[in-house]
Amino acid sequence: MATTGFAERVAFGRVVDPLRDENQAFAAPRPGTMLAGRFLLAAIFFVSGYAKLTDPAGTIAHMTAAGIPAADVLAYVAGFAEILGAVSLLFGFLTRIGALGLILFMIPTTLVFHNFWAYEGAEQRMQLVNFLKNLGILGGLSLLVACGAGRYSVDSKLRWPNPP
Repeated sequence: MATTGFAERVAFGRVVDPLRDENQAFAAPRPGTMLAGRFLLAAIFFVSGYAKLTDPAGTIAHMTAAGIPAADVLAYVAGFAEILGAVSLLFGFLTRIGALGLILFMIPTTLVFHNFWAYEGAEQRMQLVNFLKNLGILGGLSLLVACGAGRYSVDSKLRWPNPP
């Protein structure tokens, strides 16, 4: 039976043990689809993080208007968090940890900036659409936490240097 340390299990997931997991149903691998999904998820975070870092004044003003304390510092933290999360997804390096970090970033962001329940009319519909979009992104990130980065990733090369 394979044994792994806690950090390895967090980073790469549980090792499948054919003796213990003989009844487990396996899905057909789709490494190209996993790669495309990672790229598409990374794109939104990279663009958003880049926008925050290239227009800090606008980001700080937006965050201050939303009532965020210490917006002058948190604007840069948010920008770097999104860029680092996007790079993690893009290369598939520590993907589960990167996706989990982006999930933890997105939950308060979604609740604070897309609080559709505080609006009426057209603005409420727009905020609801953005709220639901963020829920969809959270779903994609959750799948990465559950399934990992796939075959075409740094994680895969670190975990299995020689293909099985």
